[in-house]
Amino acid sequence: MPEVPSLPRVAGPKARTTAEITLGERVVAAFAADGELVRAVTDFEPRAGQVEMAAAVAGVFERGGVLLAEAGTGTGKTLAYLVPALLSRQRVLISTGTKTLQEQIFFKDIPALRDALGIPFTATYMKGRANYLCLHRLDQLNERTTPIGADVFLPIIGEWSRRTETGDRAELDDLPEDLPFWSEVSATAETCLGTECPRYDDCFVTRMRQRAAAADVVIVNHHLLCADLAVRQNAFGEVIPACSNAIVDEAHQLEDIATQYFGFSASTYRVEELARDLERLVAPRLVDRKSGGGRGRGSPRVNTDVDDRQSRDDIAKAIEKLRDRARAFFNELASAHRSGDGARDKRWSPALAREERVRATEASLAHAGEAAAYLTGALDTVESTLALLKKAPRAGDPEEGAGDAEEIAALARRAGALRDELRFLLRAGDPDYVYFVEFRGRGIFLRASPIDVSKIVRELLFDRMRTTVLTSATLTVDGRFDYIRDRLGIAGADQVRLKSEFDFAQQALLYLPLRMPDPRSPEFAMAAGREVIEILKRSRGRAFVLFTSYATLRDVQAIAEMALDYPILVQGTAPRSQLLKQFRQTPHSVLFATSSFWQGVDVVGDALSCVIVDKLPFASPGDPITAARIDAIRARGGEPFDEYQVPLAILTLQQGLGRLIRHRRDRGVLAVLDPRLRTKGYGKRFLGSLPPAPVVHDLWRIEAFFQ
Repeated sequence: MPEVPSLPRVAGPKARTTAEITLGERVVAAFAADGELVRAVTDFEPRAGQVEMAAAVAGVFERGGVLLAEAGTGTGKTLAYLVPALLSRQRVLISTGTKTLQEQIFFKDIPALRDALGIPFTATYMKGRANYLCLHRLDQLNERTTPIGADVFLPIIGEWSRRTETGDRAELDDLPEDLPFWSEVSATAETCLGTECPRYDDCFVTRMRQRAAAADVVIVNHHLLCADLAVRQNAFGEVIPACSNAIVDEAHQLEDIATQYFGFSASTYRVEELARDLERLVAPRLVDRKSGGGRGRGSPRVNTDVDDRQSRDDIAKAIEKLRDRARAFFNELASAHRSGDGARDKRWSPALAREERVRATEASLAHAGEAAAYLTGALDTVESTLALLKKAPRAGDPEEGAGDAEEIAALARRAGALRDELRFLLRAGDPDYVYFVEFRGRGIFLRASPIDVSKIVRELLFDRMRTTVLTSATLTVDGRFDYIRDRLGIAGADQVRLKSEFDFAQQALLYLPLRMPDPRSPEFAMAAGREVIEILKRSRGRAFVLFTSYATLRDVQAIAEMALDYPILVQGTAPRSQLLKQFRQTPHSVLFATSSFWQGVDVVGDALSCVIVDKLPFASPGDPITAARIDAIRARGGEPFDEYQVPLAILTLQQGLGRLIRHRRDRGVLAVLDPRLRTKGYGKRFLGSLPPAPVVHDLWRIEAFFQ
C-alpha cells in the first residue's frame, strides 16, 4: 500500500510589521478604550465623533486632498486632528483662529501627546512679527527720540530683553495690551533690515524662523498665515517655512481674515510711523555732532561735513512737509466720506467711538485729488532725499557704514511703497477690489479689499498643499458645506459632519419671546432692554449680552444700569483680555459686547450661564465689503440674500450662542430677542441650525430652569 504523504503544515497568519499597519488603524488604536490616550492623557475618554473625525483626517493624510470637518462642540476636534497628524510622521502646519487656541495646542495638547504617543517630534509656535521685540529698534531709542511712555516701560522692556529667549511680548504680564509704546520697539516687515541688521544674529524673529524651519509641527494663527501668504505673492519676506500639509482650525474665520491681508491700505498711522522712523534717522546724528556719542547701539551715523548737515536739514524739511501734506489729505478724505450724523453720543467716550466704513469711488476720491497729489509728491521728496544722502562709515568700521546704508535704503523703499499704494488706491479702478474709507478711533484709513478671496486662497494655500484639513464647529448651513466651499474656492473635498457631544435637551434652554417689535423699529431697543432686565434677574447676571450694533448696546445699557445691581462690563472700556478676566473673577457680572466677543471666547462653568443676542447678526448691507459682495453675486445672476447674507448670519449666530455650553457640566439659557426667527420664512433656516435645546417663550420657564 503506497505511503500516504503527510499534509503540509498550515502556517498561521503572518504578523504584520509596523510599516504594514495603516495610519487609520494606528489612529483608531490610539483612541481605543485601552489605547495610548486613555493610559496617558488625564481625563481622556473615547468619543465616537472624535474617533470618526480622526479616521477621516488619517484618510486624507494618506491620500492627499482636502477634508472639510465640522465638529460640534465637545467633539474634541483638536486631538482628533493632532493624533493622525503626528502619527503620520509628516511635517504639518497648524493654523488657528486665535492665539488662545494656538497656545493651548502648544503648551497643553502637544506635551500630552508627546508623552502618550511615545514618538519623537519637535513643535514650535509662531506669532506675527508685531508680537516680538526688535532689538535694533530698541537700541535706536535715545534721548532725542524717546516717545511718550518710554520713561515707564523702556526700563522694563530693556531689562526683559536681556533675559528673554523668545522676545514674545506675552511674557510681560504687566504690559498693557493696547500700549502705544510697544509699536516703537516691535518687529515689523516694513522696518526689518534682514541680514544687514546689526542685530540679525540675536533677532527674535530670526530665531523663531530657525526653530520653525527645524520643527515637525509648526503652529501659527490665521493672521500670520494670511500675512505670510500675502508676502509670498511678492516672493520675499515670508516667515513660515515651506510645508505640504496644513490643518486650518476655526476655518470659518478664514475668508474674513484673508480679506484683511490681501488688500492695500494707506493710513494716518502708517504715514506717522514713517515720519517717526525718519526722525530717528536724523536725531542720532544731532546727538553725535554735539556730544560725539550718546547714540544707541546700532543707530545710523554719518560723516559730519557741511554737505551732510545739509542733507540732514533736507530730511528734516521733508519730514515736516510729509506731515503737513498727510494732514491736509486725510482731512480732505474725511470731509468727503464721513457721514453727516458723525456726532458722537454724549455718553460715549472716544475709546468707544463706533467704527465707520464708507465706500469710496473715483468720484468721491476726486474731492481729495489735489491734496493727494501733494502727499505723493512729499513721498517722492522723501525717497529722493534719502537716495541723495551722503554717508560715510565711522573710521575703521566699514560694516557699520553698510548697515547704515541698508537702513536708509529700507526707509526709501517704504516711502516709495506707500506712494505707489496710495496711487493705486486713488485710481479706484480695479473691479476685483472694493475701495473704502475707514474711521477707527483717531485713525483714518483708505483701503482696497478683494471682493472675492476664493481664487487667492485656492492658489496660495490649497493648490500648494498636498493635504489640507479645514475644521470648525460651524462650517455647514442647512446641513451642507456648499457655502464655505464657494467662499473659499474649494472644488473637491472629503466631508465629515459630527454632532455635538453635549446633551442640549438637559443642559440648555432656547428662549424666544413672543411679543417683540420689528428690530428695525424705534421701539425695539426699549423692548429689548425690558427683556434683558427680566432675563438677567432670573439668571442672576452671569451673562453675555451680544449686540449687532453699538447704538442698541448703548440704549440697552442705559436701561439696564438703572434697573440692575449686577456689575455691568462694556466692550471698549478696557482691553478685551482684561474684560474677560474681570468677567471671570466678578460674581454675577454681565458683559455687554458687539462683534469681537461673538467668537473665540471661552468661559467654563457657572460664571457664564446665559447668552442673550439682540438681533439676527446680518452683516450691514451698507458695509462696503458686504455691499460689493452682494453686487457681485447679483451680477452673476445669484440671489445674495439666500446665498450669502443668510448663511453668513447663521454661522455668526451659531458662534455667538456657542459661547454658552463649553463643557458637559455647563448649563444655561440661550435667548434670541429677534422676532424674525418666528415671523420670517428664513427663520426656519436659523432655527434648524441652532443647538437642539427645548424652545420656550415664557420667562417663568427660565426661572424654573435655574432653580
